[in-house]
Amino acid sequence: MLIVLNNLKSHYEIEQLTRMFTKELTVVYGTREQQAENQDMLYVNRQGEDVFAELSLNGKVYAGTAKADEDEDKMMLDVCAVLYKMYTQAFDKKLAWGMLTGVRPVRLMRNLCKKYGDIEPVKDIFKNRYFVTDEKIKLCSDIYKLQKNITDSCQPNDYSLYISVPFCPTRCSYCSFVSVGSTNASKLMEQYVEKLCEEIKYTAQTAKEAKLNLKTIYIGGGTPTAVSAEQLRRIMQTVKDNFDLSAIKEYTVEAGRPDCTTKEKLQIIKELGADRVSINPQTFSDEVLKAIGRRHTHADFVECYETAKEMGFKSINTDLIAGLPLDTVEGFEKSLKGCIELGAENITVHTLTLKRASNIVTGNQNNSYADVEQMLAKNALLAENGYVPYYMYRQKATLQSLENVGFSQPCHESLYNIYIMEEIQTIISCGAGGVTKVVGPNGELKRIYNYKYPTEYVKDFDTILKRKDEVTEVCRQFGFLND
Repeated sequence: MLIVLNNLKSHYEIEQLTRMFTKELTVVYGTREQQAENQDMLYVNRQGEDVFAELSLNGKVYAGTAKADEDEDKMMLDVCAVLYKMYTQAFDKKLAWGMLTGVRPVRLMRNLCKKYGDIEPVKDIFKNRYFVTDEKIKLCSDIYKLQKNITDSCQPNDYSLYISVPFCPTRCSYCSFVSVGSTNASKLMEQYVEKLCEEIKYTAQTAKEAKLNLKTIYIGGGTPTAVSAEQLRRIMQTVKDNFDLSAIKEYTVEAGRPDCTTKEKLQIIKELGADRVSINPQTFSDEVLKAIGRRHTHADFVECYETAKEMGFKSINTDLIAGLPLDTVEGFEKSLKGCIELGAENITVHTLTLKRASNIVTGNQNNSYADVEQMLAKNALLAENGYVPYYMYRQKATLQSLENVGFSQPCHESLYNIYIMEEIQTIISCGAGGVTKVVGPNGELKRIYNYKYPTEYVKDFDTILKRKDEVTEVCRQFGFLND
């Protein structure tokens, strides 16, 4: 579909809304004369005090009008509301999250609650301005209420440490994360671990100079357990030697792949201070696991999980994905019940996202995704078994524009997941692909980027350390330091 805009400054909001209904689109600025005969097109024209929208789709025409406004944000909100109503009619479907395109609906609810002083008018805004369903409003408000004590207790100079280990045994078909296959990357892995340990040491000194207080640690990837046991020990020993672990509230290591998470590696994780691990089945079906490129079986997952349980980790998280190729509603329900029966303290339910760089998309692997909403409806089993939703986020290109939700048993919420997703606390990142986010006392946010790929990270490592120096300067700008 062609989107033609006239007399408008920006197309971002219109494009993102449109992509929730159709992925194939082109955006241009100009007049409606650019339309080819019989071409599907949205034409949006600001003229005087009005913004006129006309949608030509499959030979039918839909039209609507919004008021122009000097406040560009308010005007685009009104324009998108008009477009959403047109799209729901033209495509004959409504979206559970209405016209919300953002990845953090809970943060939007939190900000609106600060503005209006109460959650009830905010629920009304979600329903009547954004067209969100009652079910999703309840999910969002339940998470907001659970998070409130946690978010309110954050102090301006608190921070969390994220450490990236971007290696995996294989790439899953749905994945587009920056990661390198570990099978033939031994030399790169060793170089990477060496530099990563240097950055961890430098970060500890930087945080000390910036007078920041460490609250949580999260080692993610990739799959951190894809490195050797000796390399994992070296990384975690460096953390232990340079940070005061006695003062932190939570320490997580992603041990997500049972095909590279050995008993020895779990022992290292526990011995060196982590109290929380994530061991991810994605599904309990061996057929589906094979289809998505996972080398482990369901039995491998159970063995790995039970080994971690015996070691006494405070919390174990298990990830499931709704909408995987070859999976069914019944299969997803079986996986969900299986995680509940194992007694996992955290169960995170992701909705499959069709990322452009993933093999599912690049390989044109077609699949019927019509059942994904029915799969997510099975999350009701979690509430029946005492789990509560505690954090949530959305992604672009997620099936049916749905959500990812973390559920936990009482008092087992992952603080890091809340901090990173709600952007209420500074996160200092180490490793390739890491993004440091320094959060100011009034919600200001400054991002500092590491190089994306491990080869770049190793090659230009001196630049990584120079960028870390920005943390101290930003903290000074935000008023954390009074030199």
